Amino acid sequence: MTGVVDAHHHVWDLSVRDQDWITGPELAPIRRAFTLDELTPELRAAGVDATVLVQTVTVAEETPEFLALAERGDLVAGVVGWTDLTRPDVRDTLDRLRELPGGRHLVGIRHQVQGEPDPEWLLRPDVRRGLAALADSGLVYDLVVLPHQLPACAKAAAEHPELAFVLDHLGKPPIAAHELEPWRTRIRALAALPNTYCKLSGLVTEADWAHWTLDDLRPYADTALDAFGPDRVMFGSDWPVCTLAATYAQVVDTARELVGGNDPDVFDGTARRVYLSRVGGRNSRT
Repeated sequence: MTGVVDAHHHVWDLSVRDQDWITGPELAPIRRAFTLDELTPELRAAGVDATVLVQTVTVAEETPEFLALAERGDLVAGVVGWTDLTRPDVRDTLDRLRELPGGRHLVGIRHQVQGEPDPEWLLRPDVRRGLAALADSGLVYDLVVLPHQLPACAKAAAEHPELAFVLDHLGKPPIAAHELEPWRTRIRALAALPNTYCKLSGLVTEADWAHWTLDDLRPYADTALDAFGPDRVMFGSDWPVCTLAATYAQVVDTARELVGGNDPDVFDGTARRVYLSRVGGRNSRT
């Protein structure tokens, strides 16, 4: 094993802009600034030598900030940013992002599809055009969706076989309710497409935050590992959201328990192939 990649974490500063999704008493512990400087000791202790920084809000200014942050240090190797995929000039926008300071670190785009009322938002003609532009640019598309939106994810992936789709947080399965179906069937349908990948991330916050156990998470992790195979699964901490239910070290240790050790694909190889191979230039291979 040559290293560890954390393929999914965030940072934010509420003095720069609000994170309007952090509302209510349950989320109060994360309603503050979280910086890369705060995360770095946790990364070092876990043996992480590269990360992927993922967007948090649908604000165009955030992505250039993340790219500049990646350029200033040696830990953030890739950025999954946000841009409006429905705009007719999305190709030009992607080109402009790559010309910015740190633009070489742009590896993908994400949109909070989980918040879209249309369960087939991904299949809208304007979104399809945007996904085609991502494929042409050699970038990845991160899927942050709820279980009922997984069928549309599979349709979109089938329509764009040249584009790599990465499912965040296993599609947010209902772990706290201990329900596997229909999530399990939908995950298997998505995984049947060779241009799809998933992140072993966000599980502790889909479980009972105060009382989750390894056994609560295992059926969902096992389903993903069986459906995708380790070479299409990657570890992500989802820090700092994960701190609502576990420390960074606990998240890493739990992932290792679920996988059965330091799997070289899950903890390193998959993220490097899917994301980090795109740093510095175009790579449309999935």
